[in-house]
Amino acid sequence: MPKTPVQFRINGTDKAVFADGGQSLLDVIRREVGDTAPKYGCGQGTCGACMVLIDGEPHLSCILLAEMADGRSIETASNLDQGGQIHPLQDAFMTHFAAQCGFCTPGMLMAAKALLDKVPNPTREQVIDAISDNLCRCTGYEPIINAILDAAQNPSRRSA
Repeated sequence: MPKTPVQFRINGTDKAVFADGGQSLLDVIRREVGDTAPKYGCGQGTCGACMVLIDGEPHLSCILLAEMADGRSIETASNLDQGGQIHPLQDAFMTHFAAQCGFCTPGMLMAAKALLDKVPNPTREQVIDAISDNLCRCTGYEPIINAILDAAQNPSRRSA
């Protein structure tokens, strides 16, 4: 199968890879870039574990072809840690016990970050809508919703 050159910026670093035809962005991020924060869950775009931000918008990377990211800027949950400091959303998730098994957490964090970057003080309904593409089997969602609302309402936790 022919390979396609793909260039993108991921977490602030320029990358150039050769993607196999039909290869998912998730596969390229995990195998070629080495960033394992986005998780392989369902492989069908229904669980949200693979969510990344592309040009600031949330996308399910398991169903997005790698070549669709050419020339774009990608952010994963790995980018939330800046210089040894946890991101305000990560702090709120810890405070509210919003991560239990942790498998959905990277996708939830990226969905929450995308929301708070656009809507600094969302309503509960906006939070629920923002995380609606993400499945969590452990928390019952309430701790996650409360963490996101806390991060929005607490100035010391606002996203940068």
